[in-house]
Amino acid sequence: MSELYDVICIGAGPTGLACAIEAARAGMRSLVVDKGCLCNSLFHYPTNMTFFTTPERMEIGDLPMTTDGAKSTRAEALKYYRRAVEHYRIETRLYERIAGVEGTDGAFVVRTHTTDGDSAAPREARARKIIIATGYYDLPNPLGIPGEDLPHVSHYFTEAHPLWNQDVVVIGGKNSAAEAALDLFRAGGRVTIIHRGREMGKGLKYWVKPDIENRISAGEIRALFESRVTRIEPHEVWVSNGSGETAVPAAQVFAMTGYHPDFDFLERQGIRLDPKTLKPACNPDTLESNVPGIYLAGVVIGGLHTSEIFIENGRFHGRQIISAITGKGRIAEPAPVAPPGE
Repeated sequence: MSELYDVICIGAGPTGLACAIEAARAGMRSLVVDKGCLCNSLFHYPTNMTFFTTPERMEIGDLPMTTDGAKSTRAEALKYYRRAVEHYRIETRLYERIAGVEGTDGAFVVRTHTTDGDSAAPREARARKIIIATGYYDLPNPLGIPGEDLPHVSHYFTEAHPLWNQDVVVIGGKNSAAEAALDLFRAGGRVTIIHRGREMGKGLKYWVKPDIENRISAGEIRALFESRVTRIEPHEVWVSNGSGETAVPAAQVFAMTGYHPDFDFLERQGIRLDPKTLKPACNPDTLESNVPGIYLAGVVIGGLHTSEIFIENGRFHGRQIISAITGKGRIAEPAPVAPPGE
């Protein structure tokens, strides 16, 4: 007989961990399952990233986050979440992908298999309740063009140093694209930004906006606005705009086109999605989906509107869900916070 947990949280990001911690604080036995490492999405953020928000808005389990500066770095955040899991002794199964969720409220069976290609039979765990907190950063929005799957094309930016003195194309016009372009330029890369809009996005962080605009105005970063990429080849990117179609040299391409939740996974569990927004059916007070016993937490609640939910407000979902499960009723709404930018 497989082990029985009060709650199984699918997703080991800050929101999933916050849910497991709140369950533990309520005296419940919880398990966290993730196909990657702990805080897999944060791990894939740029190596030298500093968060836009202040540390106290990233805290979970009432554990203080200490940082050397006013804002947390990626490395400090990862260390903090590791320590939170250790402090509350949260049980985890990492590098295990969900093979299936079966059963009904109070008697779910979650099957997993390892992500390393092991052919062993799936592991099983039983749970009274399921919380899905799978985030969205693992699934990039595709360009849908030939060459997108070439090895020199990436939807993630890590660091700029290897691209010194290289031709680099950045596709997109929001914060992630602007910050990648600036890092690459300062590391000595020859950077071209390609964006469908007439200018960089209006939601740029206040310190990024003048920086990227000045670099473009000075000709230090080339920008092709009102342009779209039609195909990618091993050493160049083909771009179409009012001037026709031209080739831009590229040793590396960063397609910073955004990300989306795993809608297929939600639907496989029987969760209904709004046909336009793809927001899942969810009770706003309890965060229980239309499937009894399956709760939703974090950015998956927002459907296509991934900028509505982030660490700063998603971390409270665990408290809300556990309060509903334990019968304590609706908790007071946390103070609203501003989104950290895209």
